[in-house]
Amino acid sequence: QVQLVESGGGLVKAGGSLRLSCAASGRTFSSYAMGWFRQAPGKEREFVAAVTRSGGNTYYADSVKGRFTISRDNAKNTVYLQMNSLRPEDTAVYYCAADRSYRDSYYSTSRSSYSYWGQGTQVTVSS
Repeated sequence: QVQLVESGGGLVKAGGSLRLSCAASGRTFSSYAMGWFRQAPGKEREFVAAVTRSGGNTYYADSVKGRFTISRDNAKNTVYLQMNSLRPEDTAVYYCAADRSYRDSYYSTSRSSYSYWGQGTQVTVSS
């Protein structure tokens, strides 16, 4: 069982930056690939970024590539999402998620692959 708690959301002007954190419970955090997803009002939850269990590889949606950076600190049981050059269209509730990983290269962009989810943190970007 993994419990996830996101933090770091808020209101920011376009062009600004935010850093989201997701703290995980349990002693097996390094066994999970981690992902960030987001859901805007009236839209489906979409993939944003993923990181493999060791942190050695990262993957991004095209819409955030070059602006967002996912990272993790397994010693702190925490995954981060650094968001730069924010745009109004980035406004959404951001969720972190954990996906059990049996090989270091594994990651997923699919919501259905992830077994554990946080409650989400609101990010609002004003124009």
